[in-house]
Amino acid sequence: MSSQPPLLDLVLDALEEMKAKNVASLDVRAMTSVADDMVIASGTSSRHVKAMADNVMEKAKQAGYSPLGTEGERGAEWILVDLGDVIVHLMLPATREFYDLERLWKTPDHHPDRDQRDQ
Repeated sequence: MSSQPPLLDLVLDALEEMKAKNVASLDVRAMTSVADDMVIASGTSSRHVKAMADNVMEKAKQAGYSPLGTEGERGAEWILVDLGDVIVHLMLPATREFYDLERLWKTPDHHPDRDQRDQ
């Protein structure tokens, strides 16, 4: 396993190769056991978003990682690629702005539903 790059580096390289826009990498270990890192990136069109997702999955498979699944490929406004330790969100800029995942994951205490959930 030492010969393959860490999964996060592989994802970031695959996105850079596809000229992803505004790439953000968040360490979410302290907030969830689902993944260690979350990567969020924008594409210039639904075709670009789909191509980025395809490249991430292809590079992961080539390095011996098995993608656990994908969601959203049909519309390609927001494609989620689940690689286990790394979850990748690829979005059109308007979709990314609307859902604002960075804010929710960087400051989860400010999520509007957080304090109402356990009542």
